[in-house]
Amino acid sequence: MESNLMSRQELIEKAKISETLLVQWETQKLLKPSGMTEDQTPLYTMQALAQANNIKKFQEMGYGTEEIQKIIKKVGLPKKHNLGRENSLNNHLTVGSLAEKVGVSARTIKHWEDKGIIEADMRSDGGFRLYPQIYVYLCKLVIDLQLFGYTLEDIKTISDLFRTFLAINSDIETFTRAKSQQQLDTMCKEIDRLSEKMALLKEGIVRWEDLINKKRKEINNLKKKNQKREP
Repeated sequence: MESNLMSRQELIEKAKISETLLVQWETQKLLKPSGMTEDQTPLYTMQALAQANNIKKFQEMGYGTEEIQKIIKKVGLPKKHNLGRENSLNNHLTVGSLAEKVGVSARTIKHWEDKGIIEADMRSDGGFRLYPQIYVYLCKLVIDLQLFGYTLEDIKTISDLFRTFLAINSDIETFTRAKSQQQLDTMCKEIDRLSEKMALLKEGIVRWEDLINKKRKEINNLKKKNQKREP
């Protein structure tokens, strides 16, 4: 989980500049965000902060915008950021964007993270969180498990097992042979338990579908009879 990224407000606070000045620098193409999230939220790295500090020093020394632009063009400032990082940011979601796509509140997303069910892929010192796109699917699975009657504690256990599975799948030597066997056996038991719950749920759905269809017909028949009554 990385903490060297900053939101716009965090950059302003760390660089000790105003938002108006930052907007001015970006308009003058002296500085730009290190990347944008999927919902177009600008983010900045430590390299952007270093560039902002250098621009501020040049201005304090009396250099104008055009002169600083020439310096950047000729000499350069620490402005080059990792393109892989920028592409990574493009594929990430803020808390609000993730919550909207999942259909829950931002508070719920943060609560799940506090419980250890999900983990932000990147997080700034100020608490700004970023989640990969796959979390939309994972969060919907959390909702499904709640519908199956699982508590958040149960879901936390499952999420821990899932992370363990990813670790073992990535490198079989992550744990000892005995430890890996124990963890894999536990995963199989959880899968069996979930399958049993799903089977019961399917039976319940069939019962309710039959009941709903039957009652819908009966209600419609009563509505017709009621309409034929004299006022």
